[in-house]
Amino acid sequence: MAGFKAIALTVDTPILGRREADIKNRFALPPHLVLKNFQALDLGTMDKTNDSGLASYVAGQVDRTLSWKDVKWLQTITSLPILVKGIVTAEDTRLAIEYGAAGIIVSNHGARQLDYVPATISCLEEVVREAKGRLPVFLDGGVRRGTDVFKALALGASGVFIGRPVLFSLAVDGEAGVRKVLQMLRDELELTMALSGCTSLREITRAHVITDSDRIGRSRL
Repeated sequence: MAGFKAIALTVDTPILGRREADIKNRFALPPHLVLKNFQALDLGTMDKTNDSGLASYVAGQVDRTLSWKDVKWLQTITSLPILVKGIVTAEDTRLAIEYGAAGIIVSNHGARQLDYVPATISCLEEVVREAKGRLPVFLDGGVRRGTDVFKALALGASGVFIGRPVLFSLAVDGEAGVRKVLQMLRDELELTMALSGCTSLREITRAHVITDSDRIGRSRL
């Protein structure tokens, strides 16, 4: 399995959104640069559309027929656990459990797919509440500081996934850059825990955060 320990299946992208940043920047790989995984695809010369070459490729890989039955099918061809990525509601949480997902990733693609989609941190508690501990729930999107990690854990996440900070640091300083940003996040998380009276991750609880819904509820009392 080439070292892979799980499969993350994106389930909320039947089509590629209108990514205006790609349309504006017209990014394409220069001829002398090659993404090894896409070496045979000639992404640097995909200029027949208004977006980037990579976006054109990704759009062509989206399967609009993807359904929950495909989660069951994947289980017949691999022994790896399947994490369902893109869940933001209790209804889809129930379906993910029904079809045998090993875990859930609360994700909205950084809000690049659909404007005004709810922030993942605001959807997390609904998903966790519906999961009822039957499978781990992770979060991605908007994690930039150790305090963000702390808030996600307090709202019930089993862990977080980090994208842009790692990629930016990788571009700047390679492996050393990635190690540095991960250490920064860890240091910030440990500082937040110490100042919140938590000596272990298990001590981070819902009582450590106040959400907008909490404020609304209190204002009605």
